[in-house]
Amino acid sequence: MALVQTIDGALYYEAVEQTAPWNARGLPILLHHGIGSSAALWRGWYPALVDRYPMVVFDMRGCGRSHIPGPDFAWSLDRMVEDLFAVADAAGLARFHLVGESIGGTIALAATIARPDRIATVTVSNGAHLGATIGRVHAWKKQLDEGGSAGWSKAFMPDRFHADALTPQQWQWFEAEQARWPRESILNALSVLIGADLTPRLGEIGCPTLLLHPDGSPFIPVPVMAELHRLLGNAELNVIGHSRHGLPFSHANRCARLLRTFLDTRGSG
Repeated sequence: MALVQTIDGALYYEAVEQTAPWNARGLPILLHHGIGSSAALWRGWYPALVDRYPMVVFDMRGCGRSHIPGPDFAWSLDRMVEDLFAVADAAGLARFHLVGESIGGTIALAATIARPDRIATVTVSNGAHLGATIGRVHAWKKQLDEGGSAGWSKAFMPDRFHADALTPQQWQWFEAEQARWPRESILNALSVLIGADLTPRLGEIGCPTLLLHPDGSPFIPVPVMAELHRLLGNAELNVIGHSRHGLPFSHANRCARLLRTFLDTRGSG
C-alpha cells in the first residue's frame, strides 16, 4: 500500500508480488478499474496470476483513497494516461502488461498508443475505443440528481450483473463500493469517456492484445468490440456468455484464467 504524489494530489496503489520460487517471474501486470469501482475489484484475479506475475492495482483519480479533484480540475484522457504512468513509475514498472476495464480499457488503449515501449501486452475488458457508441449513460445524471450516488449505484447494479451472477454478500459490497464515488467524479470521468475516439490511431498498437467482453453489456454492444478487434492487427477476442458490464467482478476467475493463458503463450510479445 503506497501513495504516489502528482502535481495535483496523490494516487493510492498496491503492489503484490508472490511469485512461486519454482516459476519464472513474468513481467508485472498493471490493472486499471473503471467508473464506480476501485482497486479492490481485481482481488478475484489474483489467484490465477500472482504465482508468476507481480500485480499493481490503484484507485483512479476521483475515487477511493486517491485524490478527489475540485471543480476547477481539468479532466482529460491525456491526464488519466499520465496518472497510469505515474503509478507505473512509482511501482518501478519499466515495461509491463496493462489491463483495463470499462473506462480503464479506453485509458489502457490510449496509454499503449502514447508509450508503446512501456507496454508488453494490453487487455481490454468491457471497454470501448469510441465513447460515442456507449449507450444508456444519458440517464446517469438524472439518477445522480434524484438519488445521489447511492441511488445511482442501486439503479446501475442490474446493468452490471445478472441477478444470479453474485452472492448476496458480493452484491451488497459492490453496490456500497460504487456508491462511495462522488457525483462530480462520476460525471467528469464519464464526459472524458464519451468524448474519446481512438479509432484513427488504433493501427499504432502492435503489441498482443486480449479483448474480454460480456455478451450482455447494456452500454457496449458486442459489435462495437468486434469492430475494435477488426481494427487491431494483433488481437484476440473472447465474448463471455451470461455476463453484463460487471464482467471483471462476476467472472473474475474466468477472465483471469483467460489472461493467464494469453500471457503465458503470448506475453513475450
